[in-house]
Amino acid sequence: MTAARGGKLGAYWELGKPRLSALAVFAVVAGAYMGWPARTSHPPLDLLVTTTAGTFLAAIGSAALNMYRERHLDPLMARTQGRPLPTGRLTPGEVLAFGAIASLCGVLLVLFGAAPLRFDGTRVVGDLNWTAAVVCAAIVVSYVVVYTPMKVRTPLNTLVGAIPGALPPVVGHAAVVGQFALPQAVLFAILFCWQIPHFLAIAWRYRDDYAKAGMRMLPVVDPTGHRTAIVMLLYTAGLVIASLLPFVLHMADERYAVIALLLDAIFFVPILFAALTRRENAMRMTFLTSIVYLPLLLLAMVWGRL
Repeated sequence: MTAARGGKLGAYWELGKPRLSALAVFAVVAGAYMGWPARTSHPPLDLLVTTTAGTFLAAIGSAALNMYRERHLDPLMARTQGRPLPTGRLTPGEVLAFGAIASLCGVLLVLFGAAPLRFDGTRVVGDLNWTAAVVCAAIVVSYVVVYTPMKVRTPLNTLVGAIPGALPPVVGHAAVVGQFALPQAVLFAILFCWQIPHFLAIAWRYRDDYAKAGMRMLPVVDPTGHRTAIVMLLYTAGLVIASLLPFVLHMADERYAVIALLLDAIFFVPILFAALTRRENAMRMTFLTSIVYLPLLLLAMVWGRL
């Protein structure tokens, strides 16, 4: 009984792609710090906990609903055959219920738990935060309703899929300020541009797998990799520009600018090599570097606010 229960719980844990969702939580915290006005203090713990927990639930709920919608495709790909649905560890009904409940609870937790700053700089626990909740809900809707079906229709799915992935820091910032603001667009742009080379490096390595499932990722319809390389370089250039905007707009100080330039240079090297050669090891190095790049950039951003 214990082993079976552990296996079931483990299957539910796998549904949410926890490692990827954890990165979203990290981005939420960074966004909250960027919205907090006092450089000598930190955002309230209750706000950080409820906002990160809510966004985490929305992220894992979205991932589960994505697996539910792609339950007929995952068995066709080697990289997804071990997921809970293809292996029969969970039923479609269980996955659908888990995804829907997690997503709804996440949005409601942000709505009721992320009390924003008022105009006088005070916070009243219990104030509803509709702005942050709407952005949190947009993560679920854009990922499950828009991005998921686009995978089998157009190579533009990668750009659409980058939208929900770029929203977590917007949730964090909106949780503090309670409204839409320019810094949120900057945070969104950074994560949006970062995701393109990050994901294309994955898609290139697994392009044959995606092709088996009929998914029209750019590397699938671009056998030479020429267009894939151009897109990776273009969005990397966009990332360099976006990563410097926090300094230009006085969202972060000189320390951040120096670190951002250094990280941009480090990230650009494997991307350039991958774009020129399209070799598997170069794409893998791009992917690994991207995982290191983003947390360090966000940490530098927060450090530049303290």
